[in-house]
Amino acid sequence: MKWYADRPSRFLRQVLADLIVLVWAGGWIWLGVQVHDTVERLRGPGDRLVSAGSGLRDVFTSAAASADKLPLVGGSLANALGAGVQAGATLANAGNGEIDTAESLALWVPVALVLGPVLFALAIWLPLRIRYARTAAAAKRLARLDGGEDLLALRALTRLPLRSLARVSGDPAGDWRHGRHKVIRELAALEQTALGLRRSS
Repeated sequence: MKWYADRPSRFLRQVLADLIVLVWAGGWIWLGVQVHDTVERLRGPGDRLVSAGSGLRDVFTSAAASADKLPLVGGSLANALGAGVQAGATLANAGNGEIDTAESLALWVPVALVLGPVLFALAIWLPLRIRYARTAAAAKRLARLDGGEDLLALRALTRLPLRSLARVSGDPAGDWRHGRHKVIRELAALEQTALGLRRSS
């Protein structure tokens, strides 16, 4: 496949279009990273909840273990302090839930933000580039074959604007049918020029 034209004007337009698509995609990816970092900060309160809940649970666990050693009331006191252990565990679990939610959002919000615009640009740009590459490669290959000029001239007759054809001949289709080599050569060259390719010698 031939990805870029030979002629500078079309070559520059193709390079510019490629750069615009790259910058477009890069800009959205950069924005996605910024959104990811911003949303990731939402896990801060969750981290603090986990830390506070773990600390509270550890304090009450230690207190319950100490209280259990007291004679007579130790068991009852340890059971009462067990509620504090449970409260600390609940607090830590709530913090972990908030962290999971923040991490999930930090992943999927940027993906959703980036995917749409990038896929939209690729859906327009990529088929055009592939079609050009295939067409240009086929035209280069045809230009080297016997009878290739006839095919390129026929393509020019079916594809190019009438005003361009009229500059080649007063009756370009008739001249092509009658095999007039000069007109066929000029029509083939016109098709190559339209594709941004150098004229075959």
